[in-house]
Amino acid sequence: MPEGHTLRRLADDLDAAFAGSLVQVGSPQGRFAADAAVVDGSRLLGADSLGKHLFVDFEHDHVIHVHLGLIGGFDVRTDVEEVPLPVGQVRLRIVRADGSAYADLRGATRCELIGPALRDEIRARLGPDPLRADADPDRAWRRIKASHRPIGDLLMDQAVLAGVGNVYRAEVLFRNRVHPLRPGRTLRVGQWRAIWADLVELMREGVVLNRIDTVRPEHTPEAMGRDPRRDDHGGEVYVYRRTGQPCLVCGTPIRTEVLVGRNSFWCSQCQPTFRSRAVESIRAPARGPRS
Repeated sequence: MPEGHTLRRLADDLDAAFAGSLVQVGSPQGRFAADAAVVDGSRLLGADSLGKHLFVDFEHDHVIHVHLGLIGGFDVRTDVEEVPLPVGQVRLRIVRADGSAYADLRGATRCELIGPALRDEIRARLGPDPLRADADPDRAWRRIKASHRPIGDLLMDQAVLAGVGNVYRAEVLFRNRVHPLRPGRTLRVGQWRAIWADLVELMREGVVLNRIDTVRPEHTPEAMGRDPRRDDHGGEVYVYRRTGQPCLVCGTPIRTEVLVGRNSFWCSQCQPTFRSRAVESIRAPARGPRS
């Protein structure tokens, strides 16, 4: 599933291509035809993202809300001489009135026409987004410090933190030496602040590069004399999808385990299991009465 940096970059691309311009809006596939007709011929004011949600604003208080889901894609093309016929199941097509740019949406989980009130409701349900200047990391911290749920689960909960997916979750925990199963309430505030700052830096870099790179300079292929990573997600990572491969830091085989329906990846040496008296009392076998 696309993570927050993908949606932020997409919002920026839509802004650059269409903001302030009159546009033609259609639904070649037909599933969005009635709503597309409402905004067809109007002015596109701009696009914005929050977490994994995209909002495209039109005049007259119309907003197209998009969630790409697992397989969705929004292809934005600029400086074209001619807009081609749609290919595949294009649910939404936006064309600049002068024909110099177009954008095609395919495979999205959600594409709906809403108003400002519903947009605000959706935003209110989401946690702070590390890519936004107005984000308040303390909102997420209040949820985390009060929860017994694993931090690896909390980071993926969009109501706690918006925009973080499986790749950023795995990588930021590795970089900060935190085990994904560690209960949120056992983290120290300094650890949370370091995780947040790391997410801000990594995700901003993801917007610029359009891929997720998380390894530090000393662990790049060039620095280590190793082969580059080959994976359809691209980018150099420490643990994500590296099950059984040696840790780039210590050489320990990377481990994986399903956590709330998604594979979690970690290094057992660099991310030791957190143990406290409370955790040990839960894991300890029951004992019979003393004689």
